[in-house]
Amino acid sequence: MSWSIEKLKLSRRLNCTRAGRIAFVCVAVFFGLGCRSADLAAQEKRQAQGKAATNQVRLLDLTGQAVDPFQTIGAKAFVFIFISNDCPISNRYAPEVRRLYEKFAPNKVVFRLVHPNSDESAEAIQKHMKDFQYPCEALRDPKHELVRKAKVRVTPEAAVFSPGGDLLYHGRIDDRYVDFGKERPAATKHDLEEAVQAILDGKPVRQPVTKAIGCYISDL
Repeated sequence: MSWSIEKLKLSRRLNCTRAGRIAFVCVAVFFGLGCRSADLAAQEKRQAQGKAATNQVRLLDLTGQAVDPFQTIGAKAFVFIFISNDCPISNRYAPEVRRLYEKFAPNKVVFRLVHPNSDESAEAIQKHMKDFQYPCEALRDPKHELVRKAKVRVTPEAAVFSPGGDLLYHGRIDDRYVDFGKERPAATKHDLEEAVQAILDGKPVRQPVTKAIGCYISDL
């Protein structure tokens, strides 16, 4: 009889020990997952803060006020066309820029002209916009903040960004210019148009980087 009682006590002690171990493991796993979740959240917060810092680009409007070129609510994409007043290749693309604007602007694609050369005054840019009938807003980038972010080197050159500030395409508008002094009668590949259409369709841009032919941006 006493042996049965001792056996019962031993069984209870073993069960308590097993239950304690299981409880300890559960608590450890719970706190481990909690720590991992906290670490992941902190990492995502740091990444978001870093991304926000890189998106703090300021350009000048034609009144001289500093503006955020990405500040448009509801935009599906941002298209920046880097141009200069006295670049003949840049000026030849004015009709194509107007065509793309008329096609995509109704679909919440924001078009903005960017003048990177510091020697172009606001008055000269306004006259140039009127002469070439540009329908979109023009901004100045004398410090080349957006030039560097867009990775452009010449005018004309295009850069397409997501609403979150990710560079999705940069390069030529189309392939009309093969090289300096070498121009096709008509473009055979419309790179910028294809990139914007892919973004609107929710597809990756097939060729996110192309080489633009034009006038080198001064002081770059």
